[in-house]
Amino acid sequence: MADKTIKVLMAQFSLESHTRGLFTVAGMLRDAGMEVILLGNALPDVIVDTASDEDVDVIGISTYCGGEMVLGQDLIDAAKKKGIFDNTVFVIGGIFPPEDEPGLKKIGFDGVFPPGAGSSREEIAGLIREAVAAKRN
Repeated sequence: MADKTIKVLMAQFSLESHTRGLFTVAGMLRDAGMEVILLGNALPDVIVDTASDEDVDVIGISTYCGGEMVLGQDLIDAAKKKGIFDNTVFVIGGIFPPEDEPGLKKIGFDGVFPPGAGSSREEIAGLIREAVAAKRN
């Protein structure tokens, strides 16, 4: 039996206006064989509700405007409340202070891609594949 295609919901928090990173990573993941749903700008509760409705494996957040710690925590809390946290991989990348990386991991993000990371498709897709495999088992 072939492995189930990884399904990723890509979103930005509601006040984001820069979309280049979102579209770039979405394209990278599609090129890596993943199914990608682009939600765009939304509040954490809407992101989680959409992820649940679409039965995704991954929620990917692109952030540039700040607030990643507060809105990231709200996203994780909403996922726990909805009951999807344990079965969903959470990744975040964009422009934020590098010192926020440990905090983002502590609140529940499986993958954090800070500014200047220069993360390749292989690095991002590899982390997602490993994290999804771990959560599926």
